[in-house]
Amino acid sequence: MVTREFPNTILLAQSENLGFAGGNNLAFAKAKGNLIWLLNPDTEVLKGALPNLMQSLKGKPRAGGVASALIDARTGKVQQSCRTFPTPAALWTQALGLARAFSRSKKYGFYKMGWWNYRDEREVEQPMASSFLLRRVAIGTSGGLFDEEFPIFFNDVDLCWRLKLAGWEIWFTPHSRVKHWGGGATSQVRPAMIKESHASLRRFYEKWMRSQTSPLIYWATVAMFELAGLARLKLRGKN
Repeated sequence: MVTREFPNTILLAQSENLGFAGGNNLAFAKAKGNLIWLLNPDTEVLKGALPNLMQSLKGKPRAGGVASALIDARTGKVQQSCRTFPTPAALWTQALGLARAFSRSKKYGFYKMGWWNYRDEREVEQPMASSFLLRRVAIGTSGGLFDEEFPIFFNDVDLCWRLKLAGWEIWFTPHSRVKHWGGGATSQVRPAMIKESHASLRRFYEKWMRSQTSPLIYWATVAMFELAGLARLKLRGKN
């Protein structure tokens, strides 16, 4: 159907599901351009989305990537699609309820950036990669596109972390807008996705935080988010 209705499309048909990370890595290996646009299948591109991403990136020579504003396809509202990195401080403010109680506070609500209205263009730490334009050179200098140890979740967080380590900036622009349905596939197997999400957080945390966090804080934080994962699964089982 794809090749019939879109004859200019290059379809990389596979005999097995490579996962989000594996599929994107395969496409990246075949791509030839200097710019790589990551675009999720649960999106609808609105007018000017790609040209505005390109214009934003062009004006920022140190930017490794620029992300679009994501518009909730059901409500029409701008989604909170950017976060800071999941450091111990970020995870504990979430676990203790401080982030929820003071969601618009820069002191306690910083992880999900609840204080920001997404109306201005700014440098961010980790935007959702649902619509994310990247420089090929930035991907190359940060160790490649996606680490396939993160097949579904946290692959974009890991990529952003590596881009930052390599000295690249990451930006968000409200001038590029993409409609986002979000969660269509993962919601069908939610308990399994909760497990995978927490497993990916554990992988990310072990990969990047263990070497720069004291053992006490590291293991206390690991125990906290493991218990949080079990609580989410138990709560899901009651619904």
